[in-house]
Amino acid sequence: MKKDIILAGVGGQGILSIAAVIGIAAVESGRYLKQAEVHGMSQRGGAVESHLRISDKPVHSDLIPEGECDMILSVEPMEALRHLPFLAAEGWIVTSSNPFRNIEDYPVDEQIFAEIRKVRNHILLDAEKIAGEVGSRRVSNMVMLGAASVHLDLPAKKLEEAMETLFGRKGEDVVRMNIAALQAGRDAGKRV
Repeated sequence: MKKDIILAGVGGQGILSIAAVIGIAAVESGRYLKQAEVHGMSQRGGAVESHLRISDKPVHSDLIPEGECDMILSVEPMEALRHLPFLAAEGWIVTSSNPFRNIEDYPVDEQIFAEIRKVRNHILLDAEKIAGEVGSRRVSNMVMLGAASVHLDLPAKKLEEAMETLFGRKGEDVVRMNIAALQAGRDAGKRV
């Protein structure tokens, strides 16, 4: 088993929290993990990305070569498109349809969505709407993780336990809301 995942988004959208949950779940599942992060100007709405390489055998490099990524998991649709050269032929794009308009000439939403739909394996969903139904738009990143989890080969229970580890100090309500967002995203990912 090997999964190469690129997480992509904009500063403040929770990319590093997604990476931490996946990383904890992978290690607790007995997998090897390598991770590389690029923060950019994240505090100003700049790009944030993380390369995650998960395997049942030792991983020697933390960067994913172009054309070999199994999944691009993005909380911002334009950031998903930026990483297309990394996607393997049978890879998945899992992205939110909620744009973060941080540049003047941000393309029209439907143009971006049309490009995403050209990829055979894609999940495009309104993560903010689903998160709002769970209780807070702030957990839209965990909705996206839930949608992607359908294709991650990590047990859902391990992802939930990782959330308890990561968010436990913030209180039971925060843990419960993040787990509910994960489950709602997983349900949405299965429907797509």
